[in-house]
Amino acid sequence: MSSSSSISVRELPLFPLPEVVLFPGQSLPLHIFEYRYRMMINTVLESDGYFGVLMWDSEAGQPTNVGCCAKIVQHHRMPDDRFKLLTLGQQRFRVLEYIRQTPYRVGLVEWIEDEPSNDAPYLLATEVRELLDDVVRLSQKLTEQEIELPQIPRSPIELSYWIASNFQGASGEQQALLETLDTAARLRREAEILSSTRSQLAARTVLKETFNQS
Repeated sequence: MSSSSSISVRELPLFPLPEVVLFPGQSLPLHIFEYRYRMMINTVLESDGYFGVLMWDSEAGQPTNVGCCAKIVQHHRMPDDRFKLLTLGQQRFRVLEYIRQTPYRVGLVEWIEDEPSNDAPYLLATEVRELLDDVVRLSQKLTEQEIELPQIPRSPIELSYWIASNFQGASGEQQALLETLDTAARLRREAEILSSTRSQLAARTVLKETFNQS
């Protein structure tokens, strides 16, 4: 994201989405139909193709403060001016202030990155990959269906984002992982979640096998 990461603070059009958390390196298809956001996408396409995705916090009635920048990599304008987009997560940001709220939000944002850690993220990444293998194997056993995984990232930080993006249906947990500024801490939390999932799947597999034998 060279064109926008060279400056640490910039203005960014913001797109709040309920229950959606975008992570760096992950793709997000979008259907833009609201008039104000069609205006936003027109403006974004005329500039550098970047806008910010924030999860809408329904309890607080406002967007979260930390989000992920999205780059439009494909767009299709429909005859009625709606858009179908494919976006790719770039860098995380924190909203410093809102420059304007209408017709759509524009914020002054600062880029945020993981801080150096004393922990060994490569060891944690190996543990997370092994837990993921177990979860996939047990899921296949339970559903009797093959699960094809895409190419899993090798680097600890990219792996941590990939794993977090797949915790679908748990947007609060995803938001907490997005806001975590330590790769090892993010991987540790993911190991806890995967370990808990593995235990639940293992118990269900035992039950299934018991019933099948009886």
